Amino acid sequence: MGYSGARGGLEAILAAERLVREARDDAPAPWASTEQITARFRLAVDRVQGEAGLYHEPTAAAAFRQAEGDTLEASHLVRAHRSTLPRLAVSEPVDPDEMVVLRRIVPAHRTPDGPQLLGRTTDYTGRMLEREPAGRTAPSSDASVRTDRSSNGTAPARSTEQRHPARFSAFLRSQDLLVEHPPAPDTQPFDVTRRPARPPAPRSAVLASMARAETGALVGLWYRSILGPDGDIHEVTLGEVRHGHLPLRVRHPHTGNPVQIGRFRATETEAIEDLDGADEDRTRFDVGYGLCFGHNERKAIAMANLDIACRRFGRTGPLEQLLLLTTDGLDSAGFLEHLKLPHYVTFRSMVERKQAMRATGVATDPLGRDCQ
Repeated sequence: MGYSGARGGLEAILAAERLVREARDDAPAPWASTEQITARFRLAVDRVQGEAGLYHEPTAAAAFRQAEGDTLEASHLVRAHRSTLPRLAVSEPVDPDEMVVLRRIVPAHRTPDGPQLLGRTTDYTGRMLEREPAGRTAPSSDASVRTDRSSNGTAPARSTEQRHPARFSAFLRSQDLLVEHPPAPDTQPFDVTRRPARPPAPRSAVLASMARAETGALVGLWYRSILGPDGDIHEVTLGEVRHGHLPLRVRHPHTGNPVQIGRFRATETEAIEDLDGADEDRTRFDVGYGLCFGHNERKAIAMANLDIACRRFGRTGPLEQLLLLTTDGLDSAGFLEHLKLPHYVTFRSMVERKQAMRATGVATDPLGRDCQ
């Protein structure tokens, strides 16, 4: 750790770890299985998957259990585990239009081209604490049915068009209301898992960093970005929010053809910005984009709005630097956590310097001037 260790040395450290294991393993409540955590703490598992950058529900659930519900510590465990895995293949780019939509809302339009699918959400219900869920029924073994049920407990019938609705941004583009941006020069996406992104960075690096960012940090930065100097909130319009399944494809090692080896859930968001800058086309809108693992609408919405803000103001302000350097939960929390490690040698040297200054009768004020 770079320090001489806590009082008691290795024996004290092992005893501390033993206390954690005993409290977790000998708890009076029954042991929570991986399946229970995946089913009952779905959003927490999705958050761990997104912030760890590894989509595997059993692994995220096991880390969540080991971390005793601390999502950031669970993400740390999964990232550490991920670093030990071999990279067997690189997945093919996926078209978000292939998403099999489980939930789709368009706040910007009452009757969009395609259905409004409320899906699984508590956005429209009162926050009333339930001690015990009423009317509990036996769980279904079909995960796809559990994910999207109607009020009477049966899986609603949806057509292919309903599961693959047209985008609201496509409607705006057909009305010539969107600003067109030239294709990004970074044709190969920036891999933030191999090397850190530093400003100025390509858009793919910024989006990838936000996809792995700590959700609370990203939401906080987004909220600050829309607050004016007097606390007034700049107008924000959410174009579309989607949650659904996307295919995972890799190239076959022998034929070279792309083959689907699975699917994963993702949340996708498009945010609409009303352009009003002096050098902007005020007759059009701009669209920001966000996509992350699992069902995490807070992160995806913050991503989409920050994507626009970074494009409009990031190159001339500190926003891109903040996104790349301060929103990664493992980086920021790791620095904070290290403050609990022994620092007595460093602090003792600070004390001795101040005592020496006092003994000589010479001190320095904050402006660097000597004073008696």
